[in-house]
Amino acid sequence: MKQDTITLKPSLWLVIISASMAGGMGWGIRGQYGHETGAMIAGLLVSLVLVFLFCPGNSSIHVVRAAALGTIAMGFGGSMTYGQTIGLTHDSPLIGNWEALRWGMLGLAIKGSIWIGFAGLFLGIGLGGKRYQPFEMFLITLVMLVAVIVGWWLLNTPHDPTNKELPFLYFSDHWRWEPEVTKHRPEIWGGLLFALLSGIIYAAYKKNDRLACNLALWGMLGGALGFPFGQTIQAINAWNPDFFGESFLEGLTKYFNWWNIMETVFGAVMGAILGLGLWLNRRRIAVSNEADVSPLPNWLIGFLLIIHLSLLVLVEFSKIDWIDGVYDLGLMIGLIPLVLCIRGRLGPYLQLLPITLLPIAGKTLRAMSDPVNQSLNWLTYLILPILIASTIAIWFARQARQNGEHQLFIRTALLFSVWIYHGLNFAFFNFPWPWEDWGGRTPNAMIFFICMFGLSALAIFYNPAEQRWQSNLWRCQRD
Repeated sequence: MKQDTITLKPSLWLVIISASMAGGMGWGIRGQYGHETGAMIAGLLVSLVLVFLFCPGNSSIHVVRAAALGTIAMGFGGSMTYGQTIGLTHDSPLIGNWEALRWGMLGLAIKGSIWIGFAGLFLGIGLGGKRYQPFEMFLITLVMLVAVIVGWWLLNTPHDPTNKELPFLYFSDHWRWEPEVTKHRPEIWGGLLFALLSGIIYAAYKKNDRLACNLALWGMLGGALGFPFGQTIQAINAWNPDFFGESFLEGLTKYFNWWNIMETVFGAVMGAILGLGLWLNRRRIAVSNEADVSPLPNWLIGFLLIIHLSLLVLVEFSKIDWIDGVYDLGLMIGLIPLVLCIRGRLGPYLQLLPITLLPIAGKTLRAMSDPVNQSLNWLTYLILPILIASTIAIWFARQARQNGEHQLFIRTALLFSVWIYHGLNFAFFNFPWPWEDWGGRTPNAMIFFICMFGLSALAIFYNPAEQRWQSNLWRCQRD
């Protein structure tokens, strides 16, 4: 099938700033929602920004699909435990312990590289022009799941704290660092590393997909630098409690939630580096405007959607052990969506908007529980957001032409996403308006506010095809 290679060269500064805002906002918001589905917020925003800038016109289902794949894959790393790894670098009993600091930072670099490497790999798969079949993607994911077991067995076992047996490469807290620690977390980073490597090897040797491989490596670099760098800022504060208090920044930093600052910095760095990687590999971008020759039948799409949404709701909002055991691993959560997005026409639209939004809206509703305003909260935080997201996704999918998608979809999805996730997170923060008394949420809320308006301006006024800002862009594209 003929591929249309994209050779557009967007401004590097715009790519880095936009991807950094998307990553910083997305990953900072992720901190409130956690795990696999929370990380998809960052995957969604970064992927939408990058396909918007590098795929002018946004008129191919493969562009929509690439953004959906990057969104799904960003959630895979959410299965890793990292709280105690961070603790090695700043827990009070370990302040001054340089060996623990180095070991913790090494663990963060490894875990960060795996986490963002998945997003780079699958975003590259979507943009590289190589055709992956649904059953092929299903088999790739199954191979990755097998690789998880092998890597976990080789690198993350034994895990028997009772008998003082832990893996050689163990990046959580234990008796060596803090003798009083009683909870020694099992780790799975080795399994996910093997899964990521198996995906890269398949893309390289079976599909000759250079963009996927290169972008996976850039994602790994972004995670390896971003996670330790963000934590360095938090550790400096913990190790030197008077450092910021005695500087001109004291009036601002005294309100910092340092954990959320760490997450925001991590996201900003990884977004910028992932954007840089795609900019350097822009000549490898190759998407087609031809329609899918054999999209998935509607009955199969509906069946898979029902299964996925049912399991997703149960794993996020119930405490059924066997559901958690089956569907709590990031790769398992992504299995059905990957199949739906790789060939289904409606799947990528639904994944980008209502499916990614569903667990975030649900968690916001749960956090804002108020018996007095229960009906209003359900309407505001869950029903209306999901209804609007579903309407946008289905309308654009139905408006898509036979040989291309509606040019306004990526813009609309980006604009809707930055506002809805900022709004839900702002409610989760208990509405920290800057003109009211400041608290630990106010600085990050202001950072997210700036990112939201910056990304909104990009979506509304920037024309990537002509690489210039226009005031009447929406009217021109609609006409």
